[in-house]
Amino acid sequence: MPLALLALAISAFGIGTTEFVMMGLLPDVADDLGTSVPTAGYLVSAYALGVGIGAPLLTALGSRIPRKRMLVWLMAVFTVGNLASALAPNFGWLIAGRLLAGLPHGAFFGVGAVVAARLVREGRQARAVATMFLGLTIANIVGVPAATLLGQRLGWRATFLIVAAIGLIAMASLARLIPPLPAEERTGLARELRALGDRQVLLGLLTTVFGFAGIFAVYSYLASMMTRVTGLAESSVPLVLALFGIGMTLGALAAGPLTDRALRPTLYGSLAGLALVLMALHFAAPVAWAAMVTVVLVGAIGFLTTTPLQMLVMNKAHQAPTLAAASNQSAFNLANAGGAWIGGLALSAGWGWTSPALVGAVLAALGLAVAVTAGLLDRAPHDPSRIVARSDDAPAPAEAGARTGGGS
Repeated sequence: MPLALLALAISAFGIGTTEFVMMGLLPDVADDLGTSVPTAGYLVSAYALGVGIGAPLLTALGSRIPRKRMLVWLMAVFTVGNLASALAPNFGWLIAGRLLAGLPHGAFFGVGAVVAARLVREGRQARAVATMFLGLTIANIVGVPAATLLGQRLGWRATFLIVAAIGLIAMASLARLIPPLPAEERTGLARELRALGDRQVLLGLLTTVFGFAGIFAVYSYLASMMTRVTGLAESSVPLVLALFGIGMTLGALAAGPLTDRALRPTLYGSLAGLALVLMALHFAAPVAWAAMVTVVLVGAIGFLTTTPLQMLVMNKAHQAPTLAAASNQSAFNLANAGGAWIGGLALSAGWGWTSPALVGAVLAALGLAVAVTAGLLDRAPHDPSRIVARSDDAPAPAEAGARTGGGS
């Protein structure tokens, strides 16, 4: 794999740390700013809203900017947003800082996914994209637990100062390691929007929204679930988050090869498995060892869904792969916001601290239903211009690697 993928993974590490660390810090932020845990959960939704707004907007605005420069500028906005979060004087300003930090998230992964695919030879594009996302999973093993522990010891503001420093390191890595790449050839906004309006693309985005919402309905309140139901001490929360991150890493490592080999079966299997393990978490939560094992499984099976979902929409919207990939990140974070909100509704209704797990299982099952429906409707001839990855339907053409700058 090219060394340039390391720069993308470092950036993903920083993004993953700031995205997921808020879940572990919700009780601390709520106590410090004088609000409830469900209300503090809006900080998760604010970041996700930023992603939803920024992904299509910044991708469109930056379409003429060379890819390397675009990635560096996006990380600069990310860094400023985290610095603003660290310095926020009250809850409202913290909401604004989180929204700003989320703005470049989707555009970065949209541009980064296409760049990663261009850096490798044909047949390894899903592995390259999964390598970039590996930074997210490592963030959940190292970055999120360490940042959570730091926030518990030194205050949550210190966490965002550290993330801002990671952002600076990521900017330097991108500038140093990413080769010069031109912006994609302009196809026209109307044509790109038509590509996004393809039925299969829309169903893929809807699958992302429902399927991933199931994860965040649980993960947003995992710290509280483990302390209030499982009976773990607050000091054990970083360990729980690390276990979730280990699961995510295992899922990411498996996702690339499985997606390159058989895209739709990987997607179906991961969504079905996610619904089952989320249901299992509801029953396993009161028993510490069972809860820990299930947390690992939720991370692994949940993150196994990300690469096939990303590659599916990029394949189906081959005329606008960057915009499609960025839009899928909007869908991921709409799932983030929606999952946190629905999980919070279940808690506010008094259904108990494990109720988000059952809500998540239902959402994952809905995602599976949409995915299967899309597969049944996908009867169109295979398009020879697909540029990103192979699916189970048919092997991608050999010339795609040359067109995308493939070659390791």
